[in-house]
Amino acid sequence: MRQTMQNKLTAAGCHSGTCTVGEARRGGISPRSLYRLCRSGQVARVSRGVFQITGAPDAGSPDYAAIAKRVPDGVVCLLSALYHHDLTTEIPREIHLAVSRDANVPRLDYPRIRVFRMSENPFNAGIEHKVIGGTKLRIYSPEKTIADCFKYRNSRGTDVAVEALKTYMTRRGRKPGLILDMARVCRVEKIMRPYLEALV
Repeated sequence: MRQTMQNKLTAAGCHSGTCTVGEARRGGISPRSLYRLCRSGQVARVSRGVFQITGAPDAGSPDYAAIAKRVPDGVVCLLSALYHHDLTTEIPREIHLAVSRDANVPRLDYPRIRVFRMSENPFNAGIEHKVIGGTKLRIYSPEKTIADCFKYRNSRGTDVAVEALKTYMTRRGRKPGLILDMARVCRVEKIMRPYLEALV
């Protein structure tokens, strides 16, 4: 039964054994069947309307799987992006997610997210595609993330932004010019330049 369901979900375009109710329906699995499989333990509900096959070999993190399904156009940002780029010692208590200014973000009962709405140019700049926790997600590049941290310094803390910049500048392959490009996009060049020049 599990293999048949896995095949149906894969045919419907589901990845990492994770699906929404709509995807399951398109794969030939009715909502009633999906909830029955959930009750029997073959499927786990990871968030409202998002399910994951229990023990699927390529199952990803349920946190990121839920975000990928419910907010596919979102971008992992700020502290969450810093953490995945190894640019902070702080462990995020929630997932920071950027969305476009007019995006419709569904309510998630799980995982805990904090949404940051951005205008078109800052939102679209510096997006990378990575696998995080076994799930394909969009995440800002290190350079864009640092610029964002300076932009949101009043709520995230200037010390977090400065620590990230210092750590980044110790790495091989650092790109101070790209940092400034991202600073211009985020309109924080004047704020960031003195910190950057002190480290070059």
